[in-house]
Amino acid sequence: MTVALRTIADLLAEARKRFDAAGVADPVFDARLLVSGILGLSLTDILLKGSDSVADDVAQAVLGAIARRETGEPVHRILGKREFYGLEFFLSSGTLEPRPDTETLVDTVLPYLRSAVAAKGSAQLLDMGTGTGAICLSLIHECPGAEGIGSDISEDALATAWRNAVANDVSDRFKTVKSHWFDKIEGSFDIIVSNPPYIRSAVIETLDRDVREFDPMAALDGGPDGLEPYRAIARGAGGFLTENGIIGVEIGFDQRQDVETIFKSAGFPCIAGVKDYGGNDRVLVFQK
Repeated sequence: MTVALRTIADLLAEARKRFDAAGVADPVFDARLLVSGILGLSLTDILLKGSDSVADDVAQAVLGAIARRETGEPVHRILGKREFYGLEFFLSSGTLEPRPDTETLVDTVLPYLRSAVAAKGSAQLLDMGTGTGAICLSLIHECPGAEGIGSDISEDALATAWRNAVANDVSDRFKTVKSHWFDKIEGSFDIIVSNPPYIRSAVIETLDRDVREFDPMAALDGGPDGLEPYRAIARGAGGFLTENGIIGVEIGFDQRQDVETIFKSAGFPCIAGVKDYGGNDRVLVFQK
């Protein structure tokens, strides 16, 4: 089939029009992000090169991607990758998209990791529910003396995390373990880090379609009160932390008090709380 849309500007206009009609929250930005991603151009380039012609097969690929976005599929899932902490991470059906707010967790934990390396020459990191591996891989990428283990219950997630470790040149310092929390974990760690499922089960159906229909439920559902993963981590962490080791977790915007109580009851008082870019409580750090 011959494609009538011949230039980058034509495809951008078509995407904006269709996204607007479909009720996409930000049709202009999503159009630029999707078209640039499919064409392999920067956001700036697609504007500067708007009059450039596009081959029919490439235009067809863009139109196919536009159709997927119209159904609610997130742009980064269509593209199959997303940037996080300056690195690029492949996505899969078993992983959440690494989102900007989670960079707060990396920012918060990184100084502790560097201090451990400075004191001992190396450091061991455990990322529980690793997903794409974004948290762990970003941390060990920034801290060459650190080694990391990414654990998850999803084989798909573990395969994706390993693929990302290879792509970002840190596979020599990264391992994966299939484990339900601490069940299959061995060794001791200077830092245990996690962005666990923390959404209450009853809230799942109220989430935006982009999340509800395309993110893996196992990575979202934190149980009836959204706190079950924190209980599991707090209950088991003591047997796996080195002396002076710390735990860093991401939390929901309204969970700080409950999560602090869970960890304090397990012998881990909170030593730091950090807000995200939007001013919401996002990261807590605990130490025995």
